[in-house]
Amino acid sequence: MGERFVLLGVAPVRADWFRRVAGWAASAALPAEFVRCVSVTELAARLAGDRPFSAALIDTATSGLDGDVIRGAVEAGCAVVIVDGSEARRDWHQLGAAAVLPPDLSREQLLEVLRTRATQVPAASFRLPDPPPPTAGPRAPLIAVTGPGGTGVSVLTIALAQGLASVTGRLPWDDRPPTEHHPSVVLADLCRVADQALLHDARHLIPGVQELIEAHRTARPELAAVRAQTFEVPARGYRLLLGLRRPRHWVGLRRQALHAVLDALQQLADVVVADVEADVEGEAETGSLDVEDRNLFARTTLTRADLALVVGGPSLAGTAALVRVLTDLVDLGIAPERLLPVVNRSPRSPRRRAEVTGAVVELAAASTGRPGERFLPPLHVPERDPDPALRDGVALPGPIPRILAQTVAAVLGRTVAAVPPTTAEPDPVVPGSLATFTSQEPPSP
Repeated sequence: MGERFVLLGVAPVRADWFRRVAGWAASAALPAEFVRCVSVTELAARLAGDRPFSAALIDTATSGLDGDVIRGAVEAGCAVVIVDGSEARRDWHQLGAAAVLPPDLSREQLLEVLRTRATQVPAASFRLPDPPPPTAGPRAPLIAVTGPGGTGVSVLTIALAQGLASVTGRLPWDDRPPTEHHPSVVLADLCRVADQALLHDARHLIPGVQELIEAHRTARPELAAVRAQTFEVPARGYRLLLGLRRPRHWVGLRRQALHAVLDALQQLADVVVADVEADVEGEAETGSLDVEDRNLFARTTLTRADLALVVGGPSLAGTAALVRVLTDLVDLGIAPERLLPVVNRSPRSPRRRAEVTGAVVELAAASTGRPGERFLPPLHVPERDPDPALRDGVALPGPIPRILAQTVAAVLGRTVAAVPPTTAEPDPVVPGSLATFTSQEPPSP
């Protein structure tokens, strides 16, 4: 992304200049990234981190602004620009400020100050810390279900979790002694806009993923405590981890704690099924770490997943959206053999299904720049109305849960049985070995 200014901003709520600067940065009218802070305490905390900043824009109406705040910023290598709209003028330059601007500042005024008083920051000068190594011990497979909005991702996540929970005996990748019990399954809602509470008619929204992440910020709770943060769904046989209560609560997520939560869930259950969104843009694509943090759920879960089901529709727009998500995930670093396209509400005609299959596989290979590499052929899921079962809180009827569970077991049985997913890449599936799934019955594992 080259070099740009990285700015910190502190101002009272609804400050007009604050919104204007944020708009200039978001629209690229200003070659800068604008990181908004709610207080001088947050400003000091960000300056104490490893990330370099070009300048701090501070309104004089900010509570706690004094010489110590300005000196702390200057000592951290960050120029201080004071936005002064008060009648009682003070000599901010004497306290260490690099410049003083009025509240009605223009883009040209701010840009001139930045060019003369601040330094640009190379995009590569800040690197996020590597995720912590997985916790020692056996880890259950993590299966992510994602796709464009409106394609039925959340409902298929429920169907997959129900299907896996209904399997009798051990799953293909489980090396423990056979048992007559059903495997334990956790469905985790890891979407920024979480819908699983609605689809499960959850009467209580606490505890959920927010409490679980908070608990892992300073400690590593026992598995019994982790289990207590989930709810049992007896009609479908799995346990549910509720998601964020408001989309804006993503600001409270922490990267290291999220990895620790996923480790705990994968030790708690025999298989973890995660409902995630398809937005995976990060700092490399947008130049903004705020965007990367906003997409933390999706980026972390999908890169860790042993298998990701990418759901799309059979229409022209649905196929294009499915291919776009596949391309984004490959660009994120996910191997094509770990991506299983799923065509929801698929037509009954075998000929029409074959056309959709060919289009998805060929377009995905071409759009990712890997024409010689074959993606897994799509799994076709027939259309069913889930609303009555969701409304009544009962198991989803029909063959869809069984189709999804047996297909996932077939793929994972070949890709994770030979080596643990934490030490090597999965063994690739031979193209064509899974057939085209033109019937409702999946191949045997």
